Amino acid sequence: MSVDRSVSVTDEFKAAALNDAVDGLRERHPLASAAVAFVSWQRNLALALALVVVGCAVFFPIGTFTVLIAVCTLAYVATMIDRLIIFARGLDRDAIVTVSDDEARAIPDDELPAYTILVPAYDETEVIYDLVAGMTALEYPREKLQVLLLLEEDDHRTVEAARDAISVPGGEIVTVVLVPAAQPRTKPKACNYGLHFATGEIVTIYDAEDKPDPLQLRRVVAAFARQPDDVACVQAKLAYDNGRQNLLTGWFTAEYAVWFNFLLPGLMKTRSPIPLGGTSNHLQRWVLDEIGAWDPHNVTEDADLGVRIAASGYSTAVLDSTTIEEANSDPINWIRQRSRWYKGYLQSWLVHTRRPLEAWRSLGALSFIRFTLLLAGTPIIACLNLVFWFITFTWLLGQPLIVADVFPPYIYYGALISLVFGNAAAIYMNIVGCRESGNSHLLLACVTVPIYWLMMSIAAAKGCWQLLRNPSYWEKTFHGLGTSDASAGQ
Repeated sequence: MSVDRSVSVTDEFKAAALNDAVDGLRERHPLASAAVAFVSWQRNLALALALVVVGCAVFFPIGTFTVLIAVCTLAYVATMIDRLIIFARGLDRDAIVTVSDDEARAIPDDELPAYTILVPAYDETEVIYDLVAGMTALEYPREKLQVLLLLEEDDHRTVEAARDAISVPGGEIVTVVLVPAAQPRTKPKACNYGLHFATGEIVTIYDAEDKPDPLQLRRVVAAFARQPDDVACVQAKLAYDNGRQNLLTGWFTAEYAVWFNFLLPGLMKTRSPIPLGGTSNHLQRWVLDEIGAWDPHNVTEDADLGVRIAASGYSTAVLDSTTIEEANSDPINWIRQRSRWYKGYLQSWLVHTRRPLEAWRSLGALSFIRFTLLLAGTPIIACLNLVFWFITFTWLLGQPLIVADVFPPYIYYGALISLVFGNAAAIYMNIVGCRESGNSHLLLACVTVPIYWLMMSIAAAKGCWQLLRNPSYWEKTFHGLGTSDASAGQ
């Protein structure tokens, strides 16, 4: 029998909360919202540059292509060098915050702050029972823990499944919040709406399929107590439990091992803006109130919020506590998810460069360049890979003279270094990440990762196209397709 354990509010409260969830950030900080993808000067500048490039290509084709390739090669080399610097800094032992089990459990219950967990879910009937089990396993005083399951009110199947799930023993920890059906249909809109019901001093987000470390909330409290007052967010690590399911999940697992074990800690160590993960980021509630919570029109609201935290003068710490997720095992589903991430990275970069001089001053010169290489460079370079791979194969198959003409020696050798050394360095980082995260069995995924890069390029091209056509469209990622490594070994 299902239990109706959902919050009850007046129509006036619901309408006000929905209006704030959708339009609050745009009304309070118009330039911080991605409701409009390009402001006028960005659009006009992009069109002007395109016209200049086309005009130059008509009258000076070889020179134009040579300059374009030189600029792209410089971006490749700069991105590769910066990524290696971040990785090296992430190797430092103190680049990540570590809280032992004993230290976490030593905090008296009466000293723990009230905590709110937001769990946005849509069409997630397959994982609702796992969600309740994961929340029940958390070691935190029940009287100080609030778990809000945020469901779209017209997602009737998931609502009914949730009410069945919370009727089992332990399910009373979860409260269902029905989010009014309204555009945009995005995760950040649901989180903004849920924030109106949150009572915790610390707020975090988990996805419906997440299995967080049972001591993660206590570790976060200890981490905040140990960090400077300007730390507004603690980001826990994410990892996958189905890396052996197929080659795609192996690539995805290796990528996350590098990202959360080395690159994010390296960004923390260099005090650079940290694009938050979509889950397990633990935020001081007062900071959310001050800087405007999540942007409902940004499809990577986590990355956007991480940059906004840095631009507001606060910082993010990375915690050595892992939340287990399900790696995407279906290529089409993966491309849908990754194209949304790339589109959101570009959205976030465009938003935070609307006032470039102000962003330069607030982030600092090096952090601004690093933020540009990361958020704009990652998807754009993934798109350019398609072009450069085509040029490479054209040269290998036919060696046309035009390729030699647009690759004079001073460009050719830089491109060659980027091709050989950059790819080798990326494979090496994957191998180190898998070894250090206990995934040494994913060696095949590490050495075949160039195939994964081709998928990234396809996803990036799709994301760039969607940025122009439908910037705030949220492509749903389907869960419940994975088989955990433990289950596979049985």
